Amino acid sequence: MAVISEHHIFLSEDPSVGLQTRLKETITRAIWDGRFSPGDRLPATRALARHLGISRITVSLAYDSLVASGYVVPHARSGFFVADDAPNRRDTVGSATAVPDDQLDWSARLGPPPAALGSQAKTADWRRFQYPFIFGEPDLRHFPVDDWRDCARQALGKRYFERVADDAADRDDPMLLEQIIKRSISGRGVAAHVEEVLVTTGAQNALWLAARVLLAPDRAGAIVMEEPGYPELRNLLKALGAPVLPVPVDREGLIVDRIPPGTRVVFVTPSHQAPTGATMSMARREALLARAEAEDFIVVEDDYDYEMSYQSPGLPALKSLDQRGRVIYIGSFSKSVFPGLRLGYMTAPEPFVQHARALRTMMVRHPPGLTQRTAAYFLSAGHYNAHARRMRARMGRRHSVLRTALEAEGLHPAIRAAFGGASLWLKGPEGLDADQLAVDLRDRNMLIEPGSAFYAAQDPPKNYIRIGFSTIPTARIPEGITILAAAIRAQLAGM
Repeated sequence: MAVISEHHIFLSEDPSVGLQTRLKETITRAIWDGRFSPGDRLPATRALARHLGISRITVSLAYDSLVASGYVVPHARSGFFVADDAPNRRDTVGSATAVPDDQLDWSARLGPPPAALGSQAKTADWRRFQYPFIFGEPDLRHFPVDDWRDCARQALGKRYFERVADDAADRDDPMLLEQIIKRSISGRGVAAHVEEVLVTTGAQNALWLAARVLLAPDRAGAIVMEEPGYPELRNLLKALGAPVLPVPVDREGLIVDRIPPGTRVVFVTPSHQAPTGATMSMARREALLARAEAEDFIVVEDDYDYEMSYQSPGLPALKSLDQRGRVIYIGSFSKSVFPGLRLGYMTAPEPFVQHARALRTMMVRHPPGLTQRTAAYFLSAGHYNAHARRMRARMGRRHSVLRTALEAEGLHPAIRAAFGGASLWLKGPEGLDADQLAVDLRDRNMLIEPGSAFYAAQDPPKNYIRIGFSTIPTARIPEGITILAAAIRAQLAGM
């Protein structure tokens, strides 16, 4: 039950209709349209009369008329409430309403909508599936909720409440900036000062800001991204009108020799290539930076899950090898904390950060202060590093169980991820249609990610699957892979 504020009730300006009738019609329409719901309490007669500048008896008479018509019921000493069986548009004419012929044709005015998540979107009810082989969702059963709650309470403490409650304009929480520099990017070998770090609402926001700054229309040159690659980056670049050129990846990551002349920006995921999981070799990293210097292009490094290096120590970030300020480094807490946090960051030369900050300010001003300060406490208390260590150990066990289960069924990852990650890139037999397989497996209580969505090609290969294992319990992996393998064999047998 909600209490309807008197500020949500307005009277029409029709002088030919009495005040009582106008008030009754206003409330009736609100109930009919569903703005006032069954059980909601109407404003007190005195408060509503004072707000509308009319007499209290007029309000009382309007309420009595609403009671008589069945829209409102009185409760002794409690007031007037919207009746449980009050008529409303949805119950009477259904949820679909006719659109008048003279409505503005927005589809013609706007043109085709930007590309949506499509097949990469996780179903909203993914938690009900017994075998969710999906990427990007953590196993929240192991998240230190109590520690996070304590950090949130600290952030809401009276001593620092002004910090999180104030409009920070274009500024970031100084404590969070300090913690990002000391406890996050330092682990990747990156040194920076506060003017070179910008907090963003997740890595996707950071990618948009970087692209928006770099893709000025007066600058020539192609934009390179990996093939296969992150679909939402491709959609973002296309929405900005950028000429995107896909460059293939192999076991060592992006094939640097395939970058075309005249390139102005290269987007890469060197730690764990999205989606194959390949780690870019040191030779490739050095070659990429050498070409960037020789041909004067910029590199955007999306280090979305560097914490997941558990099989061997991770290689240093491209940004740590950058001597000329050509690398824009992007990090995120979505994979290591939880995706709903929507908190990321960008590390770049100060002039670049200033431009990105101005764009962010026009969009969202700054990420929520409470979120920033809570995350800062979470990092400063050591909870983040402890959680990351436990997560790496857990992912290492799941990775081992998954590989064993795949090999037992004669299935093998296309690229051996030497450093870790939270997914495997599986190449199925020739002729496999992973898109159809994903549909069929939903009836077997399983979710998988077909690989076709990661390709820019109009006719992408259909036999690749990204097998995520960040959220599925370890004990369910072998049985899930047995079901997956059986479904693959059944599809091929029916061809």
